[in-house]
Amino acid sequence: MALNKKPVTGMREILPAEMQIRDYVIGRIKETYKGFGFTPIETPCVESIANLCSKQGGENEKLIFKIMKRGEKLNWKEAENENDLADSGLRYDLTLPLSRFYSNHAANLPKPFKALQIGPVWRAERPQKGRYRQFYQCDIDILGDPTNMAEIELIQATTTLLGELGFSGFTVRINDRRILKAMAQYSQFPEARFEEVFVILDKLDKIGTSGVIRELKEAGFADLAIERCLQMFEEFNQSEDGIAYMGEKLSGFLEEGTTENLQQIAECVTQTAQTDFQLVFDPTLVRGMSYYTGTIFEIGMEGFGGSVAGGGRYDEMIGKFTGVQTCACGFSIGFERIVTILMDQQFRIPSQAAKKAYLIEKGMCSERLCEVMREAQNERSQGTQVLVTWMNKNKKFQKKQLEEEGYTEWKEFYINPLRQ
Repeated sequence: MALNKKPVTGMREILPAEMQIRDYVIGRIKETYKGFGFTPIETPCVESIANLCSKQGGENEKLIFKIMKRGEKLNWKEAENENDLADSGLRYDLTLPLSRFYSNHAANLPKPFKALQIGPVWRAERPQKGRYRQFYQCDIDILGDPTNMAEIELIQATTTLLGELGFSGFTVRINDRRILKAMAQYSQFPEARFEEVFVILDKLDKIGTSGVIRELKEAGFADLAIERCLQMFEEFNQSEDGIAYMGEKLSGFLEEGTTENLQQIAECVTQTAQTDFQLVFDPTLVRGMSYYTGTIFEIGMEGFGGSVAGGGRYDEMIGKFTGVQTCACGFSIGFERIVTILMDQQFRIPSQAAKKAYLIEKGMCSERLCEVMREAQNERSQGTQVLVTWMNKNKKFQKKQLEEEGYTEWKEFYINPLRQ
């Protein structure tokens, strides 16, 4: 029986044309973020199953690829459920591994620490365009800074990067988890079910007000609570200053300084922007991870469903490792989605070095072949990318393939130099 030549469902193989764009984007990410003082780090792709299932990752904890115990530790007979068979798993994001990393190395790291991490993550979800079971994430995080300087720099760096990649006119939405909790308290939803309320409210832009009302009622929430919540959103939409309105409306429920903090972030980001984008306050923005504790943000682009970047403040996660609360804030770019958009736009890498192909007739003698190879080396030393390959019988098709790979010049070498 022949082996299966197709990759496992949800995993993908990347052809050279896309790989060049991916390498270019990663290069721009590293260069731009380093300009903001972020330092590259690396963490293992495998984490302890206890850490992965610590109720920090929200719905993603249902999507973990678990790794079975090995050798004598794998005891089928005494296992009562799947958790008794697994002791580790593939990471579903880069934030939890970063928190463990920082907890382990904080004494040897600067404070605050600005981390840049790029690497693959795995989630056992339903694959679709721009969403795979294995995909890359690119995160920047600032650890140890309790002020909103962290949020401002994260948004500045990420929007600057998108501008470097040619994007403009996108929307940055911001909110604060403390505002969400105050809204839920004001509306008189039961505190034990706040997260359930947030998940439904997060669908407002997808299913509309009627859809949100239906789902809240189906979940068993009181009509009065639903009415108070949606009435607040209606008044918010009619207000001139949404942040100020929420501060006044939620007075007595909201932590002091929350709206002023958001206002300062919005003003600083807007006034220092180097890219064309819109920043808006959206009190229905939730973000799926349950580890967020304060400011949250998300970037969307017109014509592309879902966000292309998101993040927020998670001040309690590192403390779960160390017992000492450490402030933390991060922003993650949807690398695969960015690449998908660029591919759909038939993006061409700017200022790419000249690419030339040497086509050599088969059967050439060693002396002549060495001359050609020396010529290729000389051109490479001058900055030209040179591919040396044998000449196919169908040169027209061969050259077409080379053009698709970005080669703009070629030179033909024959056994008889007079034919050149």
